[in-house]
Amino acid sequence: MPSPATPADPFAYCEQKTASSGSSFYYAFRFLPDDQRRAIIALYAFCREVDDVVDECSDVGVARLKLHWWRDEVMRIYVGTPAHPVALALHEQVQQRNLPKEYFLEIIDGMEMDLDQHRYETWSDLALYCHRVAGVVGLLSAEIFGYTNRQTLKYASELGTAFQLTNILRDVREDARRGRIYLPREDLARFGVNEQSILSHQHTPQVQALLAFELERARGHYRKALALLPAEDRYAQRAGLIMSAIYQATLDEIEQDGLRVLDRRVSLTPLRKLWIAWRTARRESRTARREGRKAAAHG
Repeated sequence: MPSPATPADPFAYCEQKTASSGSSFYYAFRFLPDDQRRAIIALYAFCREVDDVVDECSDVGVARLKLHWWRDEVMRIYVGTPAHPVALALHEQVQQRNLPKEYFLEIIDGMEMDLDQHRYETWSDLALYCHRVAGVVGLLSAEIFGYTNRQTLKYASELGTAFQLTNILRDVREDARRGRIYLPREDLARFGVNEQSILSHQHTPQVQALLAFELERARGHYRKALALLPAEDRYAQRAGLIMSAIYQATLDEIEQDGLRVLDRRVSLTPLRKLWIAWRTARRESRTARREGRKAAAHG
């Protein structure tokens, strides 16, 4: 796979890749220290590159070859011979941080699942997919943000799954157009929904009940994740809390729109995302200062 012409600063390529995606993550990254921001943007750009292979390549064989190229490129990151601008940016980061190559390979495993699997029989099957494409990203992000309590890793993995479930619910219509249904078949059966209702965008009462169930499942994972986050690591992990606030606001918007995700794609405006990010960052900063004063008073 030919890599793009290497820019003078590989980070500039990653930043442009991240900004052009319009992702909610970009708004959280704005509130990070520069060194963490560079690392998380390189990680996100990697995720975008391998995800684009699956989404933009209509030939499964070609997509598989490109993912194989990325597997080799991950190995080259760790021996110091990467070629792609994103890999060059990541090479700088893996020299400074604990970012296991196995995690990057597992993300690619998750992307490859999209080439082979367009349906999921059970929640356990879907949970594996969510872990690979999002939970592992959460683990890498936690390493970048820093932590003192290893329970933070459980929070990060759980939060990644919550993000992916939100994406699945938001993108039901778009995925159906590609012939993909991520909602587990056992859930469809439970609510009496046939696949054709999803594929032809029929918002029946049964579909409404199914979507309400999936929305509550996503909220449950946010609750579980936030309950797992140790207080001592809360401020360090504030970027994840910003993303959580934005994603949960998206779930609220979907619910307020009547769960009509088969009719239209719900999204927040850039201004609203920025406002939520600023509000959450401000709240976490105030909480950290307050807890610091308490600790000093008891010291």
